[in-house]
Amino acid sequence: MDTSGANQHVGEIDAAYCRATLYGALALGFRPPNKTTLARIIEPGNATVLTDAATFLDETRKWALVPAIENVARAGQADIDILDSSYRVLFGHTARGAVPPYETEYGNEALFQQPQELGDLMGFYHAFGLMVRGSEHERADHISCECEFLSFLAMKEAYALEHRDAAMLDQTIKAEKLFLRDHLGRFLPTFARQLIRENAAGFYAQLAHLCLHFLSQETERLAVRLGAVNLPLRPAEDDRVPMACGNGAECATLPGACAPEGADSV
Repeated sequence: MDTSGANQHVGEIDAAYCRATLYGALALGFRPPNKTTLARIIEPGNATVLTDAATFLDETRKWALVPAIENVARAGQADIDILDSSYRVLFGHTARGAVPPYETEYGNEALFQQPQELGDLMGFYHAFGLMVRGSEHERADHISCECEFLSFLAMKEAYALEHRDAAMLDQTIKAEKLFLRDHLGRFLPTFARQLIRENAAGFYAQLAHLCLHFLSQETERLAVRLGAVNLPLRPAEDDRVPMACGNGAECATLPGACAPEGADSV
């Protein structure tokens, strides 16, 4: 009996779960560091899970996913206070740290384009029944949110494959393509390049290497082109406001969209 078709189907399901695992690790890594989240990436048992997922996805080692994960786990052994300090220096307390982790800070589109892009992001999330949890106080275009959304889509892809739901699978893969093309894949090369330059061999530089290697594989798989490595940062907000209020206060653009407290997280 020929079982090649069944084996291929199982392999596709396993690959989707592996992609979800790597996207989930990236989402955790780009959040403010704490011992709990770091443990889910660097503790030996968890690091082995990530290595196994990378080995499955990158059997020929073309994308160097396994050594990239090993470098992340090694760099993550640094003292939590050092990592926290690096996070604050690199990403800052506002959108304009040394390396902005927000997609819509990249590009030189018009003033009112940023709210439109944030609206497009929220449209993706809402289409799949998701919101950015209000308690996180984070914008929808943070790289962690975008990685988490792609982890969710990979899980949904695995579910559709398991249940042989062709319509759901087609919808999910289409969403993955569009989201990579228009959002995470668009700004990731520039973001990663700046992060590697600013953090040298530190944890966040290694995380950027892993993210770039993985997305290079993903965009090839889905026939999507990665964005440029030299996107400019948008002008600072007070440099791009076209007019001021009568009391001298500058008008502000929409900083982001937050869901009500308790809503489901992306």
